[in-house]
Amino acid sequence: MNRNAGRNLNHIAFISTLGGLLFGVDTGVINGAIGYMATPAELNLSPNNEGLVTSGITLGAAFGAVFAGHLSDRIGRKRLLKYLALLFFICTLACSLAPNALFMIISRVLLGLAVGGASVIVPTYLSEISTPEIRGRLVTQNELMIVTGQLLAFIVNAILGNWFGHISNIWRYMIGFGMIPAVALFFGMMVVPESPRWLVMVNQLDNAFDSLRKIRSHPETCNEEITQIQDTLNQESEIKQATFKDLSTPWIRRLVFIGIGLGVMQQFIGINIMMYYGTTILTNSGFAHNAALIANIGNGLVSVIATFIGMSIMNRVNRRSMLIAGIIGTTTSLILIVGVSAFLSQSPLLPILVVLCTMMFLGFFQGFISPLVWLLLSEIFPQNLRGLGMGVSTFFLWFANFLVGYFFPILLSAVGMTWTFLIFVFFNILSFIFAYKYAPETRGKSLELIQMEFKYGDTTGINPEDK
Repeated sequence: MNRNAGRNLNHIAFISTLGGLLFGVDTGVINGAIGYMATPAELNLSPNNEGLVTSGITLGAAFGAVFAGHLSDRIGRKRLLKYLALLFFICTLACSLAPNALFMIISRVLLGLAVGGASVIVPTYLSEISTPEIRGRLVTQNELMIVTGQLLAFIVNAILGNWFGHISNIWRYMIGFGMIPAVALFFGMMVVPESPRWLVMVNQLDNAFDSLRKIRSHPETCNEEITQIQDTLNQESEIKQATFKDLSTPWIRRLVFIGIGLGVMQQFIGINIMMYYGTTILTNSGFAHNAALIANIGNGLVSVIATFIGMSIMNRVNRRSMLIAGIIGTTTSLILIVGVSAFLSQSPLLPILVVLCTMMFLGFFQGFISPLVWLLLSEIFPQNLRGLGMGVSTFFLWFANFLVGYFFPILLSAVGMTWTFLIFVFFNILSFIFAYKYAPETRGKSLELIQMEFKYGDTTGINPEDK
């Protein structure tokens, strides 16, 4: 019996989810850095360039997510994560040294390739090294590491901004902080095993056995597990994978449409105006810049706590009800921000009320919406449709993320905070309608039953015309 197996698995999970931490750090750090780099003495960013610098990382992530899965099948999960760590380091260094806006935008897009790749490969690697009993905990640990990375970025921003804010190029050190977890991920991946499933897939059975032996409490079951993996791979090879031609089939087209809709809905609700522009929103509400950096830590804390709570209750509450409740909560939060910014613009209470409303928004989104959308996307696609469905849905999710990040500073400059948030209230209402009409209920159902319900028209929101 291997008494260290559980400890080894936890160590491996922690090291690999440094990819999620980097995801969070590199998307969250811009929140505090953008105000410094946008000044005329630094990169002199227009609202258009500010949007491109902020959201360029998500444009790159859209393409990184699409290509990462296929690339990892060729070279392995472990090797790709090492390469992604190098890409994180090099592109973060390039961002911190950027001499002008164009160089920064290009570097952020390239950094996005690493972010998108990590968003796909880390959960894949975790699912392949874990046992069924702990798979849910290990995979969702990545989501927790993402918001922890964003919180860490907010804390570093606040410390550097308050202690060294008089240094105009302090933003370079804020961004450069991301190189530290990149180094940790690179060296950490040298000591973790390759995915046993990938090793079996490329017929390296002895290596697969050695990899499993380190992470299984009962090594005598390793040969049996390898046999099960081989059987599963053989079954998968016999399944005809869906292609874009299959979108002519009504139920497949409808299912891919729902996947795209869930991804776009998650982003148009407006989470990343809070995560990317939280400091900007707070300074527009009346906070001094240094105070806004500190207040933003509260947003990060709420995100971490809400994610932890959401992960703990999602298996006890109906998915659909939880998702709809979350959208009602985010819509209400944005309506309150519109109200206080419109009617209390001269009140000294405005900054405090805006902070409370953003915390309320983040609590509902991170606890009720974000983990559920990713869970639903992992559940609704059958085996032969998973590659097409997840690839297309994830691409549109990241592209919607890009659009939100790009247009927010332009809208804020053109129409002000009240009208900008009113636009996102409208998007939240559309998201509610979509979720109410199309979001399926998957709790307590096998993946096979979910597939049959979609195919024959019994799932909530799916008409029986495709039966």
